[in-house]
Amino acid sequence: MTRFTEYGDYDGLGLAELVRSGQVTASDLLSEAMARAADVNPQINAIIEPMHDFARQTIADGLPEGPFTGVPFLIKDLIVSYKGIPQRNGSRFFQDYIATADSELAKRFKRSGVVTFGKTNTPEFGVTPITDPETFGSTLNPWNLEHSPSGSSGGSAAAVAARIVPMASGGDGGGSIRTPSSCCGLVGLKPTRGRTPTGPLGDLWYGMAVEHVLTRSVRDSAAMLDATHGQDAGPPNIAPAPERPYLEEVNRDPGKLRIAYSTHPMIGRELHPDCKQAVEETAKKLAALGHHVEEATPVIDREAFIRAFAVLVAADTSALIRQGEAMMNRKARRKDFEPRTWALKRLGEAYTSADFSAALFHIQQVGRTMGRFMNNYDVFLTSSCGTPPPKPGDLSPQGMDRVSVEALNRLPIAKLGTNPKLVIQAAERVYDFMSQTPVANATGQPSMSLPLHWNDAGLPIGSLFTAKFGDEATLFRLAGQLEQAHPWADKKPTVCS
Repeated sequence: MTRFTEYGDYDGLGLAELVRSGQVTASDLLSEAMARAADVNPQINAIIEPMHDFARQTIADGLPEGPFTGVPFLIKDLIVSYKGIPQRNGSRFFQDYIATADSELAKRFKRSGVVTFGKTNTPEFGVTPITDPETFGSTLNPWNLEHSPSGSSGGSAAAVAARIVPMASGGDGGGSIRTPSSCCGLVGLKPTRGRTPTGPLGDLWYGMAVEHVLTRSVRDSAAMLDATHGQDAGPPNIAPAPERPYLEEVNRDPGKLRIAYSTHPMIGRELHPDCKQAVEETAKKLAALGHHVEEATPVIDREAFIRAFAVLVAADTSALIRQGEAMMNRKARRKDFEPRTWALKRLGEAYTSADFSAALFHIQQVGRTMGRFMNNYDVFLTSSCGTPPPKPGDLSPQGMDRVSVEALNRLPIAKLGTNPKLVIQAAERVYDFMSQTPVANATGQPSMSLPLHWNDAGLPIGSLFTAKFGDEATLFRLAGQLEQAHPWADKKPTVCS
């Protein structure tokens, strides 16, 4: 078969138009996507579960008419479930688990017309911002194979950047769509809390985690949000309804926006010079487009935030493992999990209900702080990450961090779990990297990383735009304006089929 060599030049909507006009078929696109995966995936380890027969059957059964009919697609192997397909969550413990039903978001992905042909790599339970699970190995960054695409949607980000697919699914509980998008030169939107469905589950990380996609174009992100947003049955959170389709917002004039920017890390200890430069250059671009831009930084107690975030993630991890025991019909053992995950599980069991309530209260207070700050601005600009793309293993426990994790796994946990210094020490380097993104997870605000800067080493450095609660429209308008003024579509990574 003749290869469709121009495939990687199109975004998802562009490929769908080719199918709609009869210039190519869905089977043609699937064949090209699978060929590209065969060429590139051995180098980057992005796809860990092929679904080729599933994809062929999807086409044979007849595709629905949607915005992305016939477009090849990949799903992150976490949270979103496809009936009859393994769902391992990056963990040894779930190696034999087969999903028994489609999740609500999976149903909406299918109705959009995409053809899903594989699942992408993710860290165990998505608890770290780097994709290096022991079960499947590290995913590598297509821009430089010595670096990581970040995580937890690292497999999806690497596959999109390498032009295997124009978009792939991801979830974001602390930055897991936005930091991989930053590291891989992509568009990554974390929607407003409650914007996309979580059914049949309830809150994901107590409302902090939201599902969407990673894309190369702004319009693909908007069109997929049009296809998937809206409440399902009995949602714990409901986002305000949009005024019009998000795809229409992409080409609308944003007007003169009030934009605050900050070159200070909100949660990390310091900001890398490359990331600071990205923010400063983006601020200049915004001013040149006619926006009012000024430097301002909301005041967040970083150590209190890290402590509260850790309590909630630990509680959720412990509950997930308990739920997994029922799903797998066997007792969880320490050897079934990575050391970080087991430490979180033990912490989750050690914290009291008062600890949990205090953590949740603090996170909600951060929402109030940001709400007051955003009263004066339409958009808040920071770097997407605190550092350039890390290398595999960079954020794994090392030195005293490793000692801290081992202590949490071996020693009496109750006393250690109530020691905030130990928890903060074990997480410092992680938060130095994901130094900006978790705040929008705590507040529920929509937040989008855009690929507007590359450093001298040729690595992408994302710019992070956060809007008021429920206001994805402003982000799409601004992103569309920036994409037109400073296009990035022609930039291709080192590893690109």
